[in-house]
Amino acid sequence: MQLLLVEDDPTMQATLHRALTRRGMEVTAVGDGRAALSQWTALQPDAVILDLTLPGLDGLQVLQQARSRGLRTPVLILTARGTVGDRVVGLNAGADDYLPKPFDLDELEARLRALVRRSADPAVTPLAPSTVQIGAIRYDKDSGALYLNGEVMELTPRELALMHALLAQPGHAVTKERLYELVFPGQLDVQYEAIEVVVYRLRKKLAGTGLTLMTLRGLGYLLRADA
Repeated sequence: MQLLLVEDDPTMQATLHRALTRRGMEVTAVGDGRAALSQWTALQPDAVILDLTLPGLDGLQVLQQARSRGLRTPVLILTARGTVGDRVVGLNAGADDYLPKPFDLDELEARLRALVRRSADPAVTPLAPSTVQIGAIRYDKDSGALYLNGEVMELTPRELALMHALLAQPGHAVTKERLYELVFPGQLDVQYEAIEVVVYRLRKKLAGTGLTLMTLRGLGYLLRADA
């Protein structure tokens, strides 16, 4: 496997280069965005490990420019930015996977090999145990991203938290009380009825997707794929 490692921290770059090389991979390492684009184009690697915080061009700019040039190499974002919002932005920019720092080397290797396998045979797209599929929506528990017909869904943080709660136990109703705790954690100044506003807005975004956010009186809310 030929890898392009894009990491600006010299210590992290050297550590990863040494560890991945010992695992039988051929690694080319660069430390800034412009060099990353140049090497990406020249090498055509099997996969790219991309940090987001880079001098010159940041990681997202590198990714967007690479995709605009037609470079379809699988990309794993490796960064200290670990919020759901950051993950969604990276996935929207064209990343294939996301692993926040600190990380385990075994997991990094497994994710890289999985990305390369999928790219080698795009017709094979098995769902991982960490993935939930309901109708046209796919929820990746590892990254926290939601996909609708293969495209990352554009949701607010509260709408995303609501979807995560509904998809944690697919096919089961979630009480209003539980949703309030998960959508507004620790926010004692938020009125209890505010959860209904989030539900209303999410229902509007789900219109026409083949999914219905149902209210089950006395039980809570249930996300269901239409027949």
